[in-house]
Amino acid sequence: MTRLALLALPLAALAAPLPVAASETNETVAVLNDPVMQDRMADTISAIVGALMQMPVGPLAEAVARVDPESDAAYLPADATLGELAGRDPDYADRMGDDVRASARMAGHAASAMATYAPLLKDMARDLAAQWEREREAARR
Repeated sequence: MTRLALLALPLAALAAPLPVAASETNETVAVLNDPVMQDRMADTISAIVGALMQMPVGPLAEAVARVDPESDAAYLPADATLGELAGRDPDYADRMGDDVRASARMAGHAASAMATYAPLLKDMARDLAAQWEREREAARR
């Protein structure tokens, strides 16, 4: 799950219809604040990124070089990996996992705050809607 997606979860929970939002928000808050789930998300991203960085690109480079012998692909080693081409260090996947873990914690804190303030925001929205209605009626007189 990307950092942006994690940060958008609390906003998505607020945008949901209010009767459904309470249960979905509570589930989202629980998942994002669960250290075991944070670790699972981080470990999953680390594993995926680690596997991608080890993916051999030699066969693809060879195919590109056959189509376009002038391309840089013709100069890539047959055993080159995506990680080597991307210039990533060996700890990149672990750092990415750490970032996901930190983002999940931050999103959990934000979701908790939004869940706490949701009733107040709901009341404010009702008040603003009522005020708008009064202003609209006053403008029509």
